[in-house]
Amino acid sequence: MSICIPAADASGLESKAFGHFGSAPFFVIHDPRSGKTDVLENANAHHEHGGCQPLRAVEGHQVDAIIVGGIGARAIARLNSDGVTVYRAEEGTVASNIAKLKTGDLEEITPEGGCAGHHG
Repeated sequence: MSICIPAADASGLESKAFGHFGSAPFFVIHDPRSGKTDVLENANAHHEHGGCQPLRAVEGHQVDAIIVGGIGARAIARLNSDGVTVYRAEEGTVASNIAKLKTGDLEEITPEGGCAGHHG
């Protein structure tokens, strides 16, 4: 399973998990099976509301799950339709959130639980 987590900085697994998917400065993509970690800069961090392209942001990388504090309902629906499960991040690092996912301690976010806008 390849996991993507929006991050506040480019420190890999030690990065602080970022609060919102579309406006995150970086994305950390980690494959627990291989141990490989990639850090991608988010070139689309300042998009118009509703213009987030969630899979384009991580283009070229297979992602099975996203762990994020906030994400729009339409983005969740798009991700779910492409087979990506979305989980709600808890405060902490990328590594601590991955550990919580492995133990089943993160809540899955459905489109009904998504953000209604960039400020809410």
